[in-house]
Amino acid sequence: MSNLIVIVYPTEAEAEEVRNKLFGLQKEYLIRLDDAVIATRTKTGKIKLNQIHSTTAAGAAQGSFWGLLIGLLFLNPLLGVAIGAASGAVAGALTDVGINDAFMKELSASFEPGKGGLFLLVRDMTVDKVLKEIEGYGGKVLKTSLDETKEKLLRDALNQESA
Repeated sequence: MSNLIVIVYPTEAEAEEVRNKLFGLQKEYLIRLDDAVIATRTKTGKIKLNQIHSTTAAGAAQGSFWGLLIGLLFLNPLLGVAIGAASGAVAGALTDVGINDAFMKELSASFEPGKGGLFLLVRDMTVDKVLKEIEGYGGKVLKTSLDETKEKLLRDALNQESA
């Protein structure tokens, strides 16, 4: 089962820096992320989600492939690719992978403009090593599904002064 963690940073750049750090830790097998999204609220109030999964692009690529194959059967591969890419892109755009977009937008509406919210869906992590790597980055824990002990460890790590 995955755990949801939402941390708000003073800027989008700081949230991106922590997300990149976590991606590096994932390569070292210290954490397994199902999703990692950065949400920001513009001065006009619009919510922007910076996701790692582009379902629209993946759907278009898959649709192009199948469209090409079907187009070859009917002797019109270019038309098949075009129709396949369009239908795949539409299907991909309608697919939601990971953290629910509506949930992220609703929670992000409370952010001050310019702040960056890091939404994480963590499948597994070596808690002590991951927290040691992200301590000192600051940030405010907004929401988690962690148990109270792990949530306190996370809050304490984020509040540590950087060395």
